[in-house]
Amino acid sequence: MQFGRTYEEFEVGAVYKHWPGKTVTEYDDHLFCLLTMNHHPLHMDTNYAEKTTDFGRNVVVGNYIYSLLLGMSVPDVSGKAIANLEIESLRHVAPTFHGDTIYGETTVLDKTPSRSKSDRGIVYVETRGYKQDGTLVCVFRRKVMVPTETYIKERGGEQPGRPEPKQQEK
Repeated sequence: MQFGRTYEEFEVGAVYKHWPGKTVTEYDDHLFCLLTMNHHPLHMDTNYAEKTTDFGRNVVVGNYIYSLLLGMSVPDVSGKAIANLEIESLRHVAPTFHGDTIYGETTVLDKTPSRSKSDRGIVYVETRGYKQDGTLVCVFRRKVMVPTETYIKERGGEQPGRPEPKQQEK
């Protein structure tokens, strides 16, 4: 299983379709709201949402959808990242509701070698999230510092720090 990419493995224009999708539950939404202390009634109070909003039901908090898409992209984009440097833009394009399934994809927009260290580079990507019916719900662009193959080799290979199993005595 691939977990991220080195600088050399990124190609400008490549599109990575993240799999599997995730069906958002009321529990997911409420837990994220509680963990982040977002107590807006649009997300937490069904009566409020039904009677006073244009949506007529609870809307999933947008930052959960962003976080979900960011997480979905890790195996394809940032699993080997040295650092996430910048979130350039974040747009919530359409609402997500409990029961919607989110799918994501990331496009490589650009890549540049580091100016200060030759063992890394910066990859500029756009991640887009869609509901099960194809509706675009979230778009964000970010810059990720990723290692070169040289960096990986010099620091112990693909899985540095992973312990080797001990031999069993017979």
